[in-house]
Amino acid sequence: MHWQSVTIIGVGLIGGSLGLALRRAGVADRIVGVGRDAKRLSEAVRRGLITQATTNLEEGVAEAELVVVCSPVDRIADHALRALRASPRRAVVTDVGSTKRSIVRAVERYGAQEARRFVGGHPIAGSEQRGAASARDDLFTCRTVVLTPTARTDPKAVLRIKRLWESVGARTVSMKAEQHDRILASTSHLPHLVAAALAAATPTRYLEFAGTGWADTTRIASGDVDLWVAIAMDNRKPLLRAIEKFQNQLERLRIALAGQDTRSLKSALRKGKKHRDALGS
Repeated sequence: MHWQSVTIIGVGLIGGSLGLALRRAGVADRIVGVGRDAKRLSEAVRRGLITQATTNLEEGVAEAELVVVCSPVDRIADHALRALRASPRRAVVTDVGSTKRSIVRAVERYGAQEARRFVGGHPIAGSEQRGAASARDDLFTCRTVVLTPTARTDPKAVLRIKRLWESVGARTVSMKAEQHDRILASTSHLPHLVAAALAAATPTRYLEFAGTGWADTTRIASGDVDLWVAIAMDNRKPLLRAIEKFQNQLERLRIALAGQDTRSLKSALRKGKKHRDALGS
């Protein structure tokens, strides 16, 4: 699928990488970047992440066929609704938020016409790094993008967003927003909190003895704090359930160690190894 005009709201790691990937694939003639910092937007144009830029959202989406909202989670619903109001009626709007339920609900509450051309989305890609300086054109290659259409979503809009992500090397799966949030609480949001807790529990004076195991396990704790607070609070209930399950597993390990129960300890470690090995490298 070829796009004449794409608008990316929020030209950071995800938005910048999408702009690069679309240009590499040759599927977009014009890519408009929308942001708050004119200097950073100019740098994004210079680096080829986007072809032009504006700090005015309504102006940026006025001629768009496709709008991708890459704002922080706590701003996505507002930016998506503004984009739906200001963009042409033929335009499709999607997002990249790590939580989906509250965003999809906000759009659906606003109106049926807006809900028809909005497709909730989440590319499971990225890193602890942030900003356009870290953007790369292969970020979505062989990655999974979750789409969360509802009964109100126009099937043609869903197809267009599927083709968008496929054009940059990703594969798509569709599910309900609630299911997405429940799954990501365990596979993304909980790991960040665990990494942060482990890093915080390690005394600074011990860090000179930290090896690659500690570094690999805590890497994502370096992510943007404000961004992760917004994600955690937006997905609070599923995340609390995921924390409880994790605490139960940790308690089993503690009990096995305290009771010198080698068999139970080995069983728990084998289960963890089996699940990790199933993912592959």
